[in-house]
Amino acid sequence: MTSRLKHFMMTRYGFDAYTVFLLLLFFLIRTIVRITHILPLAIPAYVILLYAIFRFFSTDRERRQVENGRFLALFQSTARWIRFRRTVHADKEHRYFKCPNCHQPLRVPRGKGKIQVNCRACGAQFEEKS
Repeated sequence: MTSRLKHFMMTRYGFDAYTVFLLLLFFLIRTIVRITHILPLAIPAYVILLYAIFRFFSTDRERRQVENGRFLALFQSTARWIRFRRTVHADKEHRYFKCPNCHQPLRVPRGKGKIQVNCRACGAQFEEKS
């Protein structure tokens, strides 16, 4: 019996970060439904659960890996943005802004007045108030 189950699961995709995210989202929505008693919210929760189960048992590994890669790219860019905003908020010694040419984030020391800034990424020069 266990060898059949093992063989069955070896041909399936299984868990990845996107599936775990979908399961956590399902439990979050179900908790909200239980607290607020807004029953129509349960429908999208169960759709999410069914999709997570479908992904887990899927045999199309390539498509599931592409989906997971897209999710990770979105998640990592969002996490990077949150970390950057936290850094900007906590750093009182520097002023942050973006290069007008390439939009690279830059920082300069506060309290220096108007200064000439050189972008390290594209080499553009411009004046900025610190």
